[in-house]
Amino acid sequence: MTETVTGFTVHDIRFPTSEQLDGSDAMNPDPDYSAAYVVLRTSAGGEGHGFCFTIGRGNEVMAAAIEALRPHVVGRPAPRTAADLAELSTALTHDSQLRWLGPEKGVMHMAAGAVINAAWDLAATGAGLPVWEFLAGMTPEELVSLVDFRHLTDALTPDEALALLRAAEPGRAERAARLRAGGYPAYTTSPGWLGYSDTKLVTLARQAVADGFRQIKLKVGADPDDDVRRLRLARAAVGDDIRIALDANQRWDVPEALRRLADFAPYAPHWIEEPTSPDDILGHAAVRAGQSVRVATGEHAANRVVFKQLLQAEAVDYVQIDAARVAGVGENLAILLLAAKFGVPVCPHAGGVGLCELVQHLAMFDYVAVSGSQEDRVIEYVDHLHEHFADPVVVTGGRYRAPTAPGFSARMLPASLAAHRYPDGSVWAARTGASGPRKENGS
Repeated sequence: MTETVTGFTVHDIRFPTSEQLDGSDAMNPDPDYSAAYVVLRTSAGGEGHGFCFTIGRGNEVMAAAIEALRPHVVGRPAPRTAADLAELSTALTHDSQLRWLGPEKGVMHMAAGAVINAAWDLAATGAGLPVWEFLAGMTPEELVSLVDFRHLTDALTPDEALALLRAAEPGRAERAARLRAGGYPAYTTSPGWLGYSDTKLVTLARQAVADGFRQIKLKVGADPDDDVRRLRLARAAVGDDIRIALDANQRWDVPEALRRLADFAPYAPHWIEEPTSPDDILGHAAVRAGQSVRVATGEHAANRVVFKQLLQAEAVDYVQIDAARVAGVGENLAILLLAAKFGVPVCPHAGGVGLCELVQHLAMFDYVAVSGSQEDRVIEYVDHLHEHFADPVVVTGGRYRAPTAPGFSARMLPASLAAHRYPDGSVWAARTGASGPRKENGS
């Protein structure tokens, strides 16, 4: 009998991180890290877990968007192969009516990504492999079949993608072994949240260096004098050999970005992240051309087409994929291939809740099967909320350790789901006055 998807349950999960200003930046001063979380279940007892990341209010909108995809998933064969996963991705992103809500951007697109990532968790778990190994074990032809090349072929054709993957194929086993032995470089944003005091910033920056990190990141974009002072303190705390990246979180217009970066120059920032609107390709190009600091962006880029244009316009020095912003693994594979074609390093965005857990798999797959390099590449790490996951990230000596458990590392612990369910989980009940169990969407 064919195994089918029989269960589709959506949870609104939130963490009150705003109370300690964890995650605070110039555009998001009071985030409550949240996940619109979906569980797929099959007739054979299989499970797949996925989610979208939000920062609190509106998480119920994301959960409703995921729920709207139920008819496309329940009753279909459980995805197990590259062909199955590509077919599901197409069904979720090409719906002739739902796609009008994007198309291929915004809440509906992210909802599709949550479900697609859950399907990858299901398939990799069934194969007994972590997602990075599951992907890296596919043939170049299978990998190309996962990519939607619509609107990309002026920059990357299927034949070019196939050639890139075939060129990387001979060293896969050696790189995978190296990854298992030594991990993947990380940098940390934990010292740099905008709401932290100067004392906390300096203490955490020094601790990051002691823990083995060779790069930290500071949030900027508030008061100009405060930004310069905090950067000066961080540079004094870590010394000249540690990279300090900056993140403006889309705060500035282009002229202001250029002025502010001139003020930061004496402290040798490594990159400026999201110096202006994530939709402004030409603005990013102007910032990159107008000063000497490298430009990084991508965590809010809506889809593969935006990344294509950033690369075509020579607007970015570092591509920052996000595992939960675009429509799942297949679209992120397209972005990895575009970055490889243009020779631009990929340094994934993480942090949030569960984003580190997910994106480590994509970066490690990129190293094994696409770029073949860890040079000038780092995965963001934020030391928040990992204890809520069954297979949390492990970072030691400033490096991510390769996951070994089957799946996408996406599964939250049942106790954490129950406690952080909004608004009536035990963590929220005292804050909201909610009481009694609330029925979740789905079965």
